[in-house]
Amino acid sequence: MRKLIAGLVMGTALATMPLAAQAETPKNVLVMANAIDDMITLDPAGMFEFSALEYEGNTYDRLITFDNDDVSKISGQAAESWDISEDGKTFTFHIRKGIKFASGNDLTAEDAAFSLQRVILIDGSPAFILGQFGLTPENVKEKIRVIDDYTFSMEVDQPYAPSFVLYCLTAGVGAVVDKKVVLENEVNGDLGAEWMKTNYAGSGPFKLNKWTPGETLSLTANEDYWDGAPAMKRVIIRNVKEAASQQLLLEKGDIDIARNLEADQIAAISGNDDLKVMPKGKGALWYLGLSQKNEYLSNPKVREALKYLVDYKGISETIMAGRAQTHQAFLPEGFLGAYNENPYSLDIEKAKALLAEAGLADGFSVTMDTRNTTAVMAMAQSIQATWSQAGINLEIIPGDNKQTLTKYRARQHDIYIGRWGPDYQDPHTNASTFAWNPDNSDDASAKPLAWRNSWNPGSMTEETDAAILERDNAKREAMYIELQKKVLADGPFVIMFQETEIASMRGNVNNFVLGPSFDTNYYRFVTKD
Repeated sequence: MRKLIAGLVMGTALATMPLAAQAETPKNVLVMANAIDDMITLDPAGMFEFSALEYEGNTYDRLITFDNDDVSKISGQAAESWDISEDGKTFTFHIRKGIKFASGNDLTAEDAAFSLQRVILIDGSPAFILGQFGLTPENVKEKIRVIDDYTFSMEVDQPYAPSFVLYCLTAGVGAVVDKKVVLENEVNGDLGAEWMKTNYAGSGPFKLNKWTPGETLSLTANEDYWDGAPAMKRVIIRNVKEAASQQLLLEKGDIDIARNLEADQIAAISGNDDLKVMPKGKGALWYLGLSQKNEYLSNPKVREALKYLVDYKGISETIMAGRAQTHQAFLPEGFLGAYNENPYSLDIEKAKALLAEAGLADGFSVTMDTRNTTAVMAMAQSIQATWSQAGINLEIIPGDNKQTLTKYRARQHDIYIGRWGPDYQDPHTNASTFAWNPDNSDDASAKPLAWRNSWNPGSMTEETDAAILERDNAKREAMYIELQKKVLADGPFVIMFQETEIASMRGNVNNFVLGPSFDTNYYRFVTKD
């Protein structure tokens, strides 16, 4: 067994084995290949990346969760139930008894309150999710208060639509950390932030074994998990970015699940009776972010022209075959208020006319930061080809996801091609990033996508704020549709596709869960025949 496990983490060494020596993963170990190069931290108060939040969803209990098949059904996880005051501003949570952290400590209201306070006090990338309720480092300990061992309250600054508040607590910031363990590892008042980057203090169905950045992430089962121990005693996730390598490893039995197969690989395995694929529509969007600091991209006519210079049909049917559908508004299908009209299509002549109106009939040069994976590079190259037909010289700058994200978050890009996933299932999650930017200065505290692209959306910020206070769902839906139309017409975004995720797996793997969000993909139910 020891030799077999070692072989599973040796990377491409196994790829040289002849087919007759097909490997087989252990019955109680789940081995996946996934592109996890975006992981920066394992701290729920700091993580804001797809891979990290999937890790968190499998290793921490959050206060609130929802039904993966019907996201309108909100339920408790660490919080068994809750009450809302008559004025709509105080939420009182009742913590489920009997939950234990990996340390053996009981999970109590003290831990839950501390976890939320800690998000605000550390003020990392995801802090804005709670900060939008008027919580600040100065008032958070007053607004989030422990009532008794299993009860705490959170006071918000306005009577928001209740589902908005609750959905925010289903996000990564709703994860409950072990206060005692975290503070035992505190250094110079950092609330354990440095230690938590690479360590674990949770109560979920799996716990961290080891993370080697850029290589592997391994988890072990929590045998005492309050909602039942997982069948898989260990999960090994290998960072394999190349789709062809993932395909080979899957076919040979070296891995159980491949998470990033491209259209060609999925077609290639379709006739293999030992393999199967599982698609799931997701809320993630593929888009281009256009920096308004760039003299060309800040011209409205140029922005409009670029929206006519993407081969939406060609990319969705070839490069993204089966894994994306054209969708050009900022709310994905399935969300309240989703706008499903797609007004833009590839039209070179129309784009040329718009560029001429902008005084750029001869085109211009611009750069695009691009994650160095097969699909993203192929999309970028398709865009490069169609833009060249209108005289635009697009230079592609490839890098790993950590590099491109860091540059993007610092507003140092011209164009960024990226994938955006909702942080929670309320429409405000995307409205507040694509249509809201209260402070466009470089040192702003709130840094949504509008800010990253140096765009001031004007009155849309106030309209976005008003929508979260509207309790009439029909009126609220109409407000979000209007916001999407405005961003479509004038925003610095070329929104292209809504994602369909496909997990490709060995035929003996059962009950792997792909959820509607990037952090609701669950390993705990997996079994093997």
